[in-house]
Amino acid sequence: MSTSARMIVVLTLIVTISGGVLSSWDSYTAPKIQQHRLVELRTAIADVLPEHDRYDELTLPAQTLYVGRNAAGEPVGIAFIAKGSGFQGVISIMVGVGMDFSGLTGIKVLEQIETPGLGTKIVSDPAHKANPSWFPEQFVGVQTEPEITVIKNRPPAAKTEVQAITGATISSRAVVKIINDALRQAKSDYQSSLKQVS
Repeated sequence: MSTSARMIVVLTLIVTISGGVLSSWDSYTAPKIQQHRLVELRTAIADVLPEHDRYDELTLPAQTLYVGRNAAGEPVGIAFIAKGSGFQGVISIMVGVGMDFSGLTGIKVLEQIETPGLGTKIVSDPAHKANPSWFPEQFVGVQTEPEITVIKNRPPAAKTEVQAITGATISSRAVVKIINDALRQAKSDYQSSLKQVS
């Protein structure tokens, strides 16, 4: 057997064995990853909704809404995932709103690949020692009409304003744009689903 034929046989064996190992590893880890994502999703829904006892999934053509309900079964708020472009890539955010979509009840960033030390402050800002979560926490109670706006270098004066992160204005604006766009879609989808029921 020639040298090149032996190399081909050896490489084929290595690729086959490696593929088999990776395939079996994937079948072992995939359910664990899926379970972890489900736990993360449930935690995020609980974090952004007002106090509730359970939530129902409302699957619509464009997205899934999570309707929080109290002990009596009455709806208390809606959560949904908003996705869009940030400075470096896709940002995914769990958003909570009241039943009339007029005010936010909370947000939680699920995924982001923003610039470390700058854009990543949309999740936690180590420069704010007293409250590293100040950026997402400021969205609680923010009014959504006519839309949420970003301001720089001063505290919010209007109920629709949130303060940008110093040095990460693009990421701050991206979060607000993603939320504004997703709010319009979620509100429209939810109202359409109510009309179909009645």
